[in-house]
This record gives sequence, C-alpha cells and structure tokens, in this order.
Amino acid sequence: MFKAEVYSQRRKILCEKIGSGVILLLGNDESPMNYTDNTFHFRQDSSFLYYFGIDFPSIAAIIDVENQRQIIFGNDYTIDDIVWMGPQPTILERAFQSGISEAQPLSGMDTFLNEAQNKGREIHFLPPYRPENRLKLQQFLQLSPEQINRKASVSLVKAVVSQREIKSVEEISEIEKAVDLSVDMHVAAMKMARPGITEAQIAARVYEIALAQNCTISFPIIATINGQTLHNHSHHNVLKAGDLFLLDAGAESAMHYAGDLSSTCPVSKKFTEIQKTIYQASLLAHEAAIQTIAPGVKFRDVHFAACLSITNSMKELGLMKGNAAEAVTAGAHALFFPCGTGHMMGLDVHDMEDLGEVWVGYNGEPKSTLFGLKSLRLAKELRPGHVFTIEPGIYFIPELIDKWKSEGKFNEFLNWTEIEKYRNFGGIRNEEDFLVTENGYRCLGKAKPKTIEEVEAIRNY
Repeated sequence: MFKAEVYSQRRKILCEKIGSGVILLLGNDESPMNYTDNTFHFRQDSSFLYYFGIDFPSIAAIIDVENQRQIIFGNDYTIDDIVWMGPQPTILERAFQSGISEAQPLSGMDTFLNEAQNKGREIHFLPPYRPENRLKLQQFLQLSPEQINRKASVSLVKAVVSQREIKSVEEISEIEKAVDLSVDMHVAAMKMARPGITEAQIAARVYEIALAQNCTISFPIIATINGQTLHNHSHHNVLKAGDLFLLDAGAESAMHYAGDLSSTCPVSKKFTEIQKTIYQASLLAHEAAIQTIAPGVKFRDVHFAACLSITNSMKELGLMKGNAAEAVTAGAHALFFPCGTGHMMGLDVHDMEDLGEVWVGYNGEPKSTLFGLKSLRLAKELRPGHVFTIEPGIYFIPELIDKWKSEGKFNEFLNWTEIEKYRNFGGIRNEEDFLVTENGYRCLGKAKPKTIEEVEAIRNY
C-alpha cells in the first residue's frame, strides 16, 4: 500500500467531485474454479484499490459525502479460517492502513444503505463487471438486474476516470517496476525461441519470471507463431525455422500496476528478407505514432499517424495504391491493421475499461463504427500524467483477405494480386508503454530490444 495519506487525499477529491450523496464501492470476492475452497488467484477491484488500497476479499466501503463519514465493511476471520489461513489483520486494522477509523461487519452495510434510501439520498455506484457484485447491488439497493446498469452513477464514473487517468509520481514508479519486469520476460522469450521449442514452454518461462519476483502477469500471455490472430491464447504449436514468434505479455507489480509489451522475433537466428521488410514497416508505424505524442494532441491523431505510415509502406510494397490519406479515411488500411494503436494503462492493463470506453477513451463522445477505427480504445486529448501503450502492427489475416476480396471491397486502394503473396505471412507488432509529460513524452521502463539489429543480436542459440 501507499501511505494512508495518499488514499485519504484521493477520497477527499472524490467527495469534492461528487458533492452529495453516498458513494458505494464494492471490493471483489474470491472466485471458485470448481468448488468453493479452490479459488482462482484473487484480484481486488482496481477502483477499490485506488481509493482504499486494501487488497483483501469480500469487503466494501461507503463514503457518506455530506456527513464526512467513511466506513469499511467486512467480516473478521474466525478461528476456523485462521487454522487454514494463519493470523490476519482485523477489518478495522486494515481500515486504519487506509486512513479510515470506522469498520463494521458486512451486515451493517445493508442497514446503512436501507436508511439512506429511506431518506431519499442518492447512492452512487460503479457499473459492476462481476456477477457476485451485481447480486449484491440487487440485494442492497432493491434493484432488478435490468436496472443495475441504468442506475450506475455516470457522475461517479466520470469522477473516477478524471482521477485515475492522471498518474501520480508513486503510481508511475510502480508502473515502471512492472514494465522493467516485463522487459525481462520479453528478452527471455526472444532468447528462448528456436526450432523445436513449444509456445507453451516459452509462456511458462515468461510466467515464471513474474512469479519469481512475487508478481504475476497483468493479462493472459499471448505467445504464438500465429501473430495474425490478435489475441491468440493458444500455446499448442511447436516453433519451426522460418516462423515468426510474437509475444504479448506484461507483469503486474505487487501493488497491481501493469506493464504491457509486445515483441516479435524470428524463430531462425535471423529474419528473412521479407520478414525484415514487414518488420521494418511496422517499426516505422511505431515510431510515427511515438513522434506524434504531445500534451494537447488527440490520441486519435497518434493512431492515424500509424495508419498513414502503414499505408505508405504497403504502397511501396505494391499492396496498396491510390491516395494514402484517402485510403486511411475510408478504412482500407484496416485490412493490415484492424485494431487500435494503444490503450490506457495503470491499475488495469486496459485501464478503467470496466467503467466504459466511451468515458475512459472518448470523454463521452460516441465511438466510430468503422471497421478498425471502432477498435480504437483511446481517442481523446492527451494530458500530462496519461499512461498508455503504443502498439501498431501489420497483420495478414487470410479470412479477412478472402472476405474483402470476394466483396470487391476497396478495390481502388488494394492490390489483391500482390496481397495474395503475403496471405500466410502472419503478424508483427512491437509495443511499448508511454507517459505524457509537460513537454512531450517518456518511454517507461528500461529499453526492450526493438530494432532488427537489436533483436537479431540476442538470438544467440
């Protein structure tokens, strides 16, 4: 945890933003894998962590804005629990660590909320993403399942986003710890990838590096020779000479701040000439996006810089034709780049996306429905303190190629004869994590091998 003063100040600011009513923040419960006592790894709700820092299951908190009262609700362990789990701090002791002096059993929350509702007070809560918390809201607030998302507090969502999106010095330090560890994971994978090794063996090594530092992974590991599948979590393939290997993996620090990196390397010791060409094109797009980062710039323009770079590279290769800017506006480039250039990052690897992309990435403005652009998670104006990924890629997806070709889609921009030559190429991306500063940007963490020369230099098997 940070110092208690950090959480107290965050809650004070939240109260000032909300103004009145009762703020209800639910922590997460443990989630059984297949029976009650065999649970998945516990992960606390990130907004609960941000305002209270208490990394413990089955607790909740109420902030009574007008009466300046803050209460942690939870049940202390019984002796039966302690036999299996060892001695634990009491709920009140945990509350003190967060700068709160009042704790009650969970049963008291029902009573508090009932009284508040009877007085006509507004109850602010965030949209739940876990079914158990949906059930709690139904019980505590007498809401039907259909009412829950409609009744979730937009003002609370906006207030939380406005605070969590600007990272403090303490948070940036934690993120950099996660990024540094993530670099170690990627370097190990690049050194390990070779013919005869399985994707699963590399994924296991990557996970081990995080666990050995008393950390975990910030999302399920993508370790694949099929990089054209953007979120490929299968690890059953055996690497062979001539393949490309793509790793998308990040560490989560002990305080639950995320790193998120991607890298692509040849399974052979060197890239082939065609692999070098596409890899360099992806790097050009990566650098074009980075050079666009600045306070006041909309991330949508950072994304478009990457799109335009990819389009120009595809034109040079003869895969695209026509006016590059017009092709990007129409969305023709999305055949090769059907996703977004990046997303916010912090306590979540896709920070705050449980609160809704329209608020986190768009400040309430509607998202595009255009293929490719609709997958851009962040578009709004950048501010100092924003942390996000930069991860454009180039992908050859046979099913998408076949669909668009059969539909005659974007024939004015796409050269199908040349595209067919690359249909089984796969996919490439690099990803790094960036902080917007007062005067520009900073790449977080230590350097990850990225250029062709740097990647090939560590392929020393």
